[in-house]
Amino acid sequence: MKDLTKVLEKYADLAVNVGINVQPNEGLIINANESGLPLAREIMKKAYAAGAKHLEFMMSDDAMSLARYNNAKDYVFDNFPEWKAELLIKLYESNYHHLYIIAPDPELLKDIPGDIVAKDQKAASTVMSPAQKYRMTGQTKWCIVAVPSEAWAKSVYPEKSSEEAIDALWDKIADATRVSMDNPVEAWTEHDMRLKKYKNYLNEKQFDKLVFTAPGTELEIGLADGHYWMGGSKLSHAGDAFVANIPTEEVFTTPHRYKVNGTVRSTKPLSHNGKIVDGFGFTFKEGKVVDYYAEKGKEVLDMMLSNDEGAKYLGEVALVQNDSPISNTGILFNNTLFDENASVHLALGRAYAYAMQDGSNATQDELEQRGANFSLIHVDFMIGGPEMEIVAYDKEGVSTPIFTKGNWTF
Repeated sequence: MKDLTKVLEKYADLAVNVGINVQPNEGLIINANESGLPLAREIMKKAYAAGAKHLEFMMSDDAMSLARYNNAKDYVFDNFPEWKAELLIKLYESNYHHLYIIAPDPELLKDIPGDIVAKDQKAASTVMSPAQKYRMTGQTKWCIVAVPSEAWAKSVYPEKSSEEAIDALWDKIADATRVSMDNPVEAWTEHDMRLKKYKNYLNEKQFDKLVFTAPGTELEIGLADGHYWMGGSKLSHAGDAFVANIPTEEVFTTPHRYKVNGTVRSTKPLSHNGKIVDGFGFTFKEGKVVDYYAEKGKEVLDMMLSNDEGAKYLGEVALVQNDSPISNTGILFNNTLFDENASVHLALGRAYAYAMQDGSNATQDELEQRGANFSLIHVDFMIGGPEMEIVAYDKEGVSTPIFTKGNWTF
């Protein structure tokens, strides 16, 4: 990385003015760990310059998280502080929005028993669910960006020294997020328009189902009644555009909970709760996972699928062409934010309300009746590649190929 100072400045500009799209008199919450501090400081400058009224910084630390898992009594993992959800809700209702700077260690919790991690995550998800609804419905703007940590960089480039690995990962992140371009904000405006082209076409067609074919995959996914395709920027309740994930290459919608049948094989490893799952796949019948396997990390899937009943059903189907900036880097990022945007992917668990027509104004019962799935979890896994074929069918059974050899047909 030749000029990290300039990259941080451009990255912060992108996060503030495209990711969150900070407006005058809005507050901003920033979550980061030590690796994210340099970017957080730049974001603070840009956010105040954009008119933010206050920034609330929330710090995390991997070593402290690991110390908790290694030393806390078992009962600690059955409970999660309710005040954390209450604080976020209070901030969200006071016109605060949420920016996450992640710098993960993909295998931080590899030596922690899976049942402990699953129990802890379930307790946290249950308590935080009311706060999460603000983000899932668009009432609160949110954005996730990433910076290298030493552990993450070494997982991507194990043959390099720590310094070389961090520099190399920074280069790939800058390319994937378009920060390496002369004008990243302008580049994102153009990229957003391209994603909207696909989104608008699919919403106009309102296909009934999609059929996915690839090595190890033969899967039919029925779409929810009144599903809505999303891609690129979203609109908040206040009518402000924001981009929840930087980078993003996906166009996604809501599958019907009970209309998924067939088999699917993953094409990239999954990093979940500090553990790696690889070489895995699922069999679905009437929407539900009825069989699954994994060459590595099957116990992670065991815990994930037992979280609640909704964890066994799909909540998202996302289309990403193989010819994308992230896929073209030629590396495996070992991070879902990046790897999901290099590949067609699905998500087990919770559906997004805004990926349903008028979903943000509908009740959970109304969305469930239309086929949306609800769960405490939402876990993306990648299934795409250069051999992926996708055919869409309308209600009359007329077929339209929309992906061939891993890329859009139009």
